[in-house]
Amino acid sequence: MSQPTSRPRSVGSQTAIECLFMRGGTSRGTFFIAEDLPTDRAQRDAVLLAVMGSPDPRQIDGLGGATTLTSKVGIVSRNATGEADLDFLFAQLRPDSDLVDTVPNCGNMLAAVVPFALERGLVEAQEDQSTFSVRTLNTGMVAEITVATPLDAAGERVVEYAGDARIDGVPGTASPVTINFLDTAGSVCSSLLPTGHVRDRVAVAEGDIEVTCIDNGMPLVILRASDVGCTGQESPAELDANAALKARLEELRLACGVLMGLGDVTERNYPKMTLVSPPQHGGAINTRSFIPHVCHDAIGVLAAVTVATACGLAGSVAHDLAHTEPGLRQTLAIEHPAGEFTVELEIDPDNPLRTTRAALLRTARLLMRGDVLIPRGVWEPDGDGLLIGKESR
Repeated sequence: MSQPTSRPRSVGSQTAIECLFMRGGTSRGTFFIAEDLPTDRAQRDAVLLAVMGSPDPRQIDGLGGATTLTSKVGIVSRNATGEADLDFLFAQLRPDSDLVDTVPNCGNMLAAVVPFALERGLVEAQEDQSTFSVRTLNTGMVAEITVATPLDAAGERVVEYAGDARIDGVPGTASPVTINFLDTAGSVCSSLLPTGHVRDRVAVAEGDIEVTCIDNGMPLVILRASDVGCTGQESPAELDANAALKARLEELRLACGVLMGLGDVTERNYPKMTLVSPPQHGGAINTRSFIPHVCHDAIGVLAAVTVATACGLAGSVAHDLAHTEPGLRQTLAIEHPAGEFTVELEIDPDNPLRTTRAALLRTARLLMRGDVLIPRGVWEPDGDGLLIGKESR
């Protein structure tokens, strides 16, 4: 494992910032130590936009992959309050926008936080399995994350990336990363059910639509696929090509954003829109998730947790369609276009609207380590090797 070493520095006409390029679950992005980025938010956002190459649909001048799933950033630091071992700030960028959104969480990128921290020496491996608590600064959510850290030939503990764990949406197998979410209700909204109801009827141009507005880690609007003329079995490409459907979903999303206390969500990536239908492959429910304007090839981690939670809420849109078993502890397979996502839920026996535990399995892999280079006009070193923003020159 390396230790935090090189600080941002001038390299020719550019600025070099150390980063690791990592896959977390079904997402991918750059990871930084917080100290290596500007403390001023506007300056930091300018740096991240330059790193990813946004705004540009192809992100041709940066490391972004021209989709929201591959235009993500993780910023990690040691926790100084004792609430957790590590702090994690997730930043969602979009190829065609200059918005850097740090409000919602990302459970997929969360899977790479502990491997990153171990690789960069922010924490030290414990035994063959190392568990650390991570506080997500976006919402204050805390998760316990366990990764494999066996001894190598030299007797040093290293992050094990190879293994037999398989997650749908990622080819091959890898070492498992276990994430145990401790309390996710009302991550962005005021509560699990921000409208105060398990089900709402929302008026849109083509008629009322029944929805469940819910936030157990990710704000979602859940609706029956059949209510918008779909079977729920369409491919993401088919749904993305349906302009009338997408316009209708956006009208509904904007209306629900207000109902959920989120205000005008026109420029926000949430709430996500999730179409549900009966399961087809032995799972609990079938989904098609929009994030929010493009159909996900699978489903996000926290979206899956939130859908699973809705399946257990009597009266919700999802509950009507879901195949579930009775009991306070359930294992629910959430079907999506690339397969299924299994979520383990435990419900508070004294409060059926409170989930006490949501656990799931992800994988992660370090893809590349080194320096990302950005134009010095965005952020440049001064004569002492420190960095100054454009407004300071």
